Amino acid sequence: MFKTYIGVNNAPLIALPALLAAYKTYQYMNETKLSTTESTTEPSSTSTTSSDKDYLLLVGDIGGTNCRLALYLPSTSKPLYAKEYLNSKYITNASKTFEKEIFLPFLQSCVKEAIVQLNDNTCIIACFAAAGPVHGNAVVMTNIDIPSSDNNDTKAEIILDGNAMETNMEGYLQYIHRCKIVNDFVGQGYGALDLDLETETIPLTSNSLALAKDSTLNRGPKVCVGAGTGLGECYLTQSSLDNNDNNDSPKAGYECYPSEGGHVEYAPRTDIEMELLSYLKEKFQSKHRVSVERVVSGRGLANVYEFLAKRFPDQVDPLIHNEFLNAGDMQGRVVGVNSHPHGCKVCIQAAEIFASAYGSEVGSAALKFIPTGGVYVTGGLTPKNIQHIKGENSPFMKAYFDKGRVSGLLNTIPIFAVMAEDLGLRGARVCAQRELSNILRNMKKK
Repeated sequence: MFKTYIGVNNAPLIALPALLAAYKTYQYMNETKLSTTESTTEPSSTSTTSSDKDYLLLVGDIGGTNCRLALYLPSTSKPLYAKEYLNSKYITNASKTFEKEIFLPFLQSCVKEAIVQLNDNTCIIACFAAAGPVHGNAVVMTNIDIPSSDNNDTKAEIILDGNAMETNMEGYLQYIHRCKIVNDFVGQGYGALDLDLETETIPLTSNSLALAKDSTLNRGPKVCVGAGTGLGECYLTQSSLDNNDNNDSPKAGYECYPSEGGHVEYAPRTDIEMELLSYLKEKFQSKHRVSVERVVSGRGLANVYEFLAKRFPDQVDPLIHNEFLNAGDMQGRVVGVNSHPHGCKVCIQAAEIFASAYGSEVGSAALKFIPTGGVYVTGGLTPKNIQHIKGENSPFMKAYFDKGRVSGLLNTIPIFAVMAEDLGLRGARVCAQRELSNILRNMKKK
């Protein structure tokens, strides 16, 4: 089944020891057979019940802007193949689906590039971490703005349905035997467990690393808050489930739970932010409230700039403003790129308001959960705007600690800015591996 093991740009991804370990795992799993009659969720037209199966893990981190996919051998942490797609290039109208426009071409690329052969012995276990609340193993993507086919003023629903994917017989999609949909920040949460704190994060307080290593504290709750296209939040707690298999269980037995905390009310803290709130309420036709995501996200950063450009027109840089107006979904990126110390004044002020609101929301999450296991500031905008986040005098950290009488409590909680941008993929791999392990465990019981 496996011809060669290469990654993007033909870079070798799996060292010899990992290959040997993968081969042993592959041998073990081929001793077990996956029957189409063993579960009601198994597609009815899969290969015969007596044939051995070659298992693969297909995982994805699907946000409002990008879709990152990777293919893994079971029980390995280095992908065989990985690729990133810009959603707006492929999901252009209501008739376009992730399955046909992105997932199928990805699998076709894996075969074309001689990464794997896919045939009747192939059994793909998939997990996609997607932005939006998950119900019944399906998610409506909340941050993809596509007009419906019959009404350009109406937003189309882009749905990712794991159950439907298990029965999709188009091309290589037919080899997906299990498909689990999880919230994108569930993926982020499990991915955070895989971090090397010393090399992949920036501690935001001087005692964060010491607190994270304190065995009396580091088994406490953990919280992730991350700004990207939207604002995601999740929390993790210790689990009582059996976690003897270190290959497929999060370390220390943590279970992750989704949250829609990014949609709580935005709480302005300064006079200019009060004006911003009024502007946003009018823009989004909301009489009483605006979600914090309208400020703390890529689109939120664009909202803040838009407000400031109208409020202080004399400070606008015409060239940058023109670039902003023509940037489409990338408007927030234009603001961030031009928010360096010698950049556009309006962009700098927008980034500072964004970072301040970000820090305030992260601090609020820390007070609610008291996560002695750590606060992880994730999301694509964190590394891209780290100059406004790190440092005790940064807008982010000043707002984080500005919690009145209970501000001192935050000194007992480790907090890290996550610089790695593949947490969603890491977490989706953990979930896919656990799904495969459950299948094999149930089959051994029978």
